[in-house]
Amino acid sequence: MSSKPPDESKLYEAALNHLARYAATEAGLARVLARKIDRWARLQTAEDDSETISAAARSAKSSIPKVIIRLKSANILNDDAFAASRGRRLTREGKSRRGALAHLAAKGVAPKTAAGILAEDPERELAAACAYLRRRRAGPFGDTPELKILGAMARAGFTQSIARQALSLDRQEAEERIKALSA
Repeated sequence: MSSKPPDESKLYEAALNHLARYAATEAGLARVLARKIDRWARLQTAEDDSETISAAARSAKSSIPKVIIRLKSANILNDDAFAASRGRRLTREGKSRRGALAHLAAKGVAPKTAAGILAEDPERELAAACAYLRRRRAGPFGDTPELKILGAMARAGFTQSIARQALSLDRQEAEERIKALSA
């Protein structure tokens, strides 16, 4: 082989570099490290025996859980903190609870953790719907036809009652609800 596969220390360093730039979950970071190993293996395959390379890649991938545990014990990697931060951001951006739960699930946050962070709160959901309407320039913030925006809000995960309630607000009250999200 022309170069060694990434060992635990190199993977730990790569994980720290990634976390310095991006927020990540355990599952997301594991995917990043696995892709790093896969890239290494692709570069080596042209030069060496593919069975030897795949065995080295499997061996390197077996150290990913150790790296994750090490980062968790140092409190560098924390799915709960990630979910709380991302959940707040998604709400401020106008994502429904259902949409935020789906986003967190795609990022690898456990469903129980995500549901605990994003508890059902009709006031928060209404404020998120107002933020969604402002972003789409609809309802109190624009003149998009009601049926069109109701359909868009349904696809975004808002219930019909929350969507209609948000559409019925005047602009000032909607703005106040959005400001309450940041507080």
